[in-house]
Amino acid sequence: METYTTDSALAAVGFGKFQALVLVYAGMGWVAESMEVMLLSFVGPLVREEWNISPQDESLLSSVVFCGMLIGACGWGFVSDKYGRRTGLLFSTLFTTGMGFISALSPNYLCLMALRFLVGVGVGGGHVFSSWFLEFVPAQNRGSWMIIFSLFWTLGTVLEASLAWVVISVLSWRWLLAFTALPCFLLLPFFGTTPESPRYLCAQNRMSDATLVLERIAKTNQAALPPGILTYHREREVDHSAVTSEIDDLLPVREKECTDDHTMSSKSGSVAALHSLLSRNLRRSTLLLWFVFYANSFAYYGLVLLSSQLSDANKSCASGLRYVKSEQDASLYKDTFITSLAEIPGLLVSAVLVEWLGRKATMWCLLFTCCGFLGPLVLHQSELWTTGLLFGARACAMGSYTVLCLYAPEVYPTSVRSTGVGIANAIGRIGGVVCPLVAVGMLRSCHQMEAIVVFEVVLCLAAVACMLFPVETKGRDMN
Repeated sequence: METYTTDSALAAVGFGKFQALVLVYAGMGWVAESMEVMLLSFVGPLVREEWNISPQDESLLSSVVFCGMLIGACGWGFVSDKYGRRTGLLFSTLFTTGMGFISALSPNYLCLMALRFLVGVGVGGGHVFSSWFLEFVPAQNRGSWMIIFSLFWTLGTVLEASLAWVVISVLSWRWLLAFTALPCFLLLPFFGTTPESPRYLCAQNRMSDATLVLERIAKTNQAALPPGILTYHREREVDHSAVTSEIDDLLPVREKECTDDHTMSSKSGSVAALHSLLSRNLRRSTLLLWFVFYANSFAYYGLVLLSSQLSDANKSCASGLRYVKSEQDASLYKDTFITSLAEIPGLLVSAVLVEWLGRKATMWCLLFTCCGFLGPLVLHQSELWTTGLLFGARACAMGSYTVLCLYAPEVYPTSVRSTGVGIANAIGRIGGVVCPLVAVGMLRSCHQMEAIVVFEVVLCLAAVACMLFPVETKGRDMN
């Protein structure tokens, strides 16, 4: 009897109208997450002025959001692996929307900080959108479509900068918080149309449900599934302790039953998943991914904050004061808007390199280039030169982060994919917690050279870690 796998079915139906709809829905989820992150660049200074808080408390407001994202990344990853991708998407979206709107009503700084922490918990589920989308994409298109998917993140950063530019000049930061929560809310009416991932259904041994989803994809794309019945082929686990080539990783192996998945469900889910992630086959990849996610988050979110803080800090230090009150003038929004646009060329460059050089080489090339752009900023530069250097650094950081978000789901098997990527994202959020202390705290204390050196060291170590990844996933099926 003829059989086919999810990968062969997706390859047969191709990337069509169905995947385009999934792309738009998942992309809106990333728009919502990027807007919530970019919001931190604008709300901190405004809250500082209204409630007269210290620069340390201002940076703490950003840090607590990333603390929430750390918890959310782990929690929503486990939920989506245990109860389904759609369940993780629904409840993370509901939580983010509710907390976002309520935070706009905060009566004081402590209440705002607590509510933004809860927003962070909801936003931490953003990685589920990317994993869910990738599980519908044929292997031969995965690299290019992940880059296109990442354009939604850039769209969110540009939208937030534009929104802040308009709203704050007319209304207040409370309205900005409310409007920023709106894209997440707009996802809810369309949730009923979203399909469950066929890869997840196969991993749960729900073959009939997976077949129905694949038939729906084929019908929407006006294509035909391969002849036969759907089976679940588990790819051979890659032994990362041994030296293997990509060709070896692509060799097919004999089909076997999903015994590992049944074992996983019979154990305590989170403990079993963590045990799998740190098994001999995945340990090296997992530990390196944790560090690279940390470094990329530290660099990317640090650059977002640098875009709004560096010029202001230079003016304060040049005046001989440790800190002066900053004005939320048009130049702040202009600089942030320009550096946000830098993500577009960054994505275009990574789209070319990721299919040419592969995942690993693209990441370390972009990270080293980012170091090169940041280097001159150890010394005070003109405002134009500073904006230009941050533009280049932001482009490279975004490109590297995008390829990393593509690489991580490709490394892990379906049974622990969301949990693995979620924990890696959670480790990355620690970088988000720490970076405001460097990007804001050290700059406000007139230690620009030390702050930039910290960024340089972290980026260089991340580039080396990318070189040490044991496998190249370009062209591999998602097992």
